[in-house]
Amino acid sequence: MITVIEGVDRDRHPALIDQMFRMRAAVFADRLGWDVTVVDGREVDRFDVEDPIYLLSVDEVTEELRGAVRLLPTTGPNMLRDVFSVLVPDGAVESPLIWESSRFAINPDLAVGPARHDPNQIIDTTTIELLCGLVEATQLAGVEHIVSVFDSRMARIFRAVDCPYELIGTPARIGKTMTYAGLFEISDALRRRLGNKAGLRQPVLSSRSFSSTRATQQRVLQAVS
Repeated sequence: MITVIEGVDRDRHPALIDQMFRMRAAVFADRLGWDVTVVDGREVDRFDVEDPIYLLSVDEVTEELRGAVRLLPTTGPNMLRDVFSVLVPDGAVESPLIWESSRFAINPDLAVGPARHDPNQIIDTTTIELLCGLVEATQLAGVEHIVSVFDSRMARIFRAVDCPYELIGTPARIGKTMTYAGLFEISDALRRRLGNKAGLRQPVLSSRSFSSTRATQQRVLQAVS
């Protein structure tokens, strides 16, 4: 199931948040070799202090973190606008109805088969569960689109799980990685397609997450008004 944690509530989930930052270090620094800052085994960036929303895939039995992704409104600081502006030379996307997803990661310790040895092959139920959770959470909040910066590895994953996007701006090679910006339309049809890929036809958000998504909805409504 997916647990939704508002940034301001992270002190209520210290163990999960710590697992997430350690997992991000293992994925982005150790496995993918990205230019990220790791301190004491944790990957944390400046956007983690901007009251983000975290979606965490958690094993209901062991309570072990399986994967995570972060959401930020495009009306405030976000990675596309403030780090990857080269991708959108005509100006970054900014709307209370469009949020940015970033730091999508799957726990490499739980990968099986080819995924254990090749990070390009991590396409499993947790990946699709997180994508389903993104759709459900943003729908509940009244968000209409998600924008995301991603590399060719994630582009292959999106194609494999039937998660279409509109390419915006100009792709560019950043470091060793070809990097893209994409806009995803949030819809019931997208949720059904993703769910059909992994048999996840029932809601994936934990019932404990509903209060968080309602709080997020208030943020969206305040921004719109």
